[in-house]
Amino acid sequence: MNRRNRLLPAALALATATALLVSSCSSSGSEDDQDQADGTPSNSPAATAPGAPGTPDATTAAPDTPAPAPATPGTTAPAPGTPGGGPPPATPPGTGTPPGNPAPPPAGARWQPTPGLAWQWQLGGGVDQSVDVPVYDIDGFENDASVVAALHAKGRKVICYINAGSWEDFRPDSAAFAKSLQGSDTGWKGEKWFDIRKLDQLRPLMAARFDMCRSKGFDAVEPDTIEAYNQNSGFPLTPDDQLRYNRMLAQLAHERGLAIGLKNDLDQIPALLADFDFAVNEECAQFDECERVAPFVKAGKAVFHVEYKLDTGQFCGKAKSLGFSSMQKKLELNAWRKPC
Repeated sequence: MNRRNRLLPAALALATATALLVSSCSSSGSEDDQDQADGTPSNSPAATAPGAPGTPDATTAAPDTPAPAPATPGTTAPAPGTPGGGPPPATPPGTGTPPGNPAPPPAGARWQPTPGLAWQWQLGGGVDQSVDVPVYDIDGFENDASVVAALHAKGRKVICYINAGSWEDFRPDSAAFAKSLQGSDTGWKGEKWFDIRKLDQLRPLMAARFDMCRSKGFDAVEPDTIEAYNQNSGFPLTPDDQLRYNRMLAQLAHERGLAIGLKNDLDQIPALLADFDFAVNEECAQFDECERVAPFVKAGKAVFHVEYKLDTGQFCGKAKSLGFSSMQKKLELNAWRKPC
């Protein structure tokens, strides 16, 4: 299950309020400085208003970043036109105009994250670019091409976080999603589950979001809330509905030369392993589920994993034995991190 739906809304509100009081003295740290990562004040503010996905009433500060720089060498084949080697800008999300169907990229052009890559996942606050890890996962709407280019200049690969399974009223393209697509509240303010059966309506809207990621130079996408079939979505969704929707997302990403991660959705890993390039998992140690994500590593694909309630001493041994890229994060997903 997605972390958004494991906690009751009341508990979430209390947890978020508590986190906001204590996280101001949190910090991000490098792989080699766990003590600093666990207690030094950060220059990146915590998320506090609706701009940060996954945090109720969260906002993200506008990052102050250097001008765009050329992409660094990697396995992703560059295309001219944008910082970081991405293709020319596509139709902006939210216009309601279905994007074109891009030609398939050359074989082998897509980035393939391998097991054990260290990562940073920051959806709240201006991106702290000082964390010395090869992979960053950041909000696709809240960060412009200059942020991606600056990270590329430091040798980082960058994953574009977008919400692919629920409507968010604070996104710039929110008006493009018809009321008929919106179901029950997810438990987070301003968010409602999508009717994922309506592929004909959601495909162009998701394609526009993926085009945005590509135009900004991202290397991959992390689509969130993609297991509505086992939630109280307001629609009679089936596992097959979810498989069709998730495979559609994978196809859209791959058509654009982007890698794509399977976010949680543990029950469908056996069916979707071939369609996705890596996994993003929350709290598999907390719920004793990590073995279920291990097929990704066995297939040579990275598992980017976080825990919120457990300290590193409670999960890192197991995570390392499975080949996961693991760290402890705070629920608001600001810059603070404590890696294994």
